[in-house]
Amino acid sequence: LRLVAVLRAILEGEKAAVIKRDRHLPLSFHRRQEEMKFSLGLQRLQHRVREIQALRDSPTGEGPGSVGLLWSVAGWHDPQVTPGANGATLELSTLILEAVKELEAAKQQVLKRIQIWKRQQQLAGNGAIFEENLAPLQKRCESLVEVYFQLHQQVMAASAELGAELLPRLLERFNEVLSSLVKR
Repeated sequence: LRLVAVLRAILEGEKAAVIKRDRHLPLSFHRRQEEMKFSLGLQRLQHRVREIQALRDSPTGEGPGSVGLLWSVAGWHDPQVTPGANGATLELSTLILEAVKELEAAKQQVLKRIQIWKRQQQLAGNGAIFEENLAPLQKRCESLVEVYFQLHQQVMAASAELGAELLPRLLERFNEVLSSLVKR
């Protein structure tokens, strides 16, 4: 019993030191800040999906498009693309690639939050305070998956414009996003 009492005192001292070190801003502030960043990223992603839909629905489909921008956003090089390519198709492809990049960034935020929740759950086994409310985390996942399916639907609808080179790579990135969310 004396050993347990000594260990308990040591652990409580370490807990107090950690709380004192991280007390400069309350934890709720960090959570609200993170939630606002995620919400902003999700809104930006939803706006991209609406832009893609509007560009696909526009009869003229005119807009600025740049071969160099398209492939630099994608991180690929395609020698078959010529400077005379349709500007609307390039703009659509660019918007889709930017949206996929933002989707992947939002996925990383969700996975980070899941990892934090798992770690808090582990620490709760040692007596740390643990908020078991999964509703915010579930809402994040559901919102992200909803936008994922909207974007996926737009990509599939624009598959003819995207071409045989870009579409498989986009679908591969989509599969990676969904599989990592489901696995974690």
